[in-house]
Amino acid sequence: MHVVPEPAGEGQESVWAFPRPAIAEPCARRIVIRHRGATIVDTTQAVRVIETSHPPSYYLPPDSLKDARLRPSPHRSICEWKGQAAYVDLDIGGETLRQVGWLYPSPTPAFRLLAGFVAFYAAPFDECLVDGEPVTPQPGGFYGGWITSHVAGPFKGIPGSRFW
Repeated sequence: MHVVPEPAGEGQESVWAFPRPAIAEPCARRIVIRHRGATIVDTTQAVRVIETSHPPSYYLPPDSLKDARLRPSPHRSICEWKGQAAYVDLDIGGETLRQVGWLYPSPTPAFRLLAGFVAFYAAPFDECLVDGEPVTPQPGGFYGGWITSHVAGPFKGIPGSRFW
């Protein structure tokens, strides 16, 4: 399938200009996650992972979680670049959100910045923000990228994108 990238506007990055293989880089954007009236995360110390065709995923320092507790999930997956991912459940205000995040306990050397940091899917939460802008979850359910006006697609996860 031939993909036609959307033109990147002013202040935007095209996900089609992102590298492959993926890279991890420090990110000073303000990342906020809220759910049921509680602020779960509010940090400017994230690590951003970018990869061709994907909106960024934001990995958050473990000390940035507030009023919530991570619990290990038995679910695992493998990333060809980052290594084995361990999934987590999140306990917040008497509610358990299952498999809402993932982390790389022992990432490959190229992704050592991710060690101990956790990424979250945007969809399960009431509000996820990047620099105050609400996030749209990456389509498809498997990928955990966060779509904002700062990125131009199309994005992996839409129907027909399986072999991109």
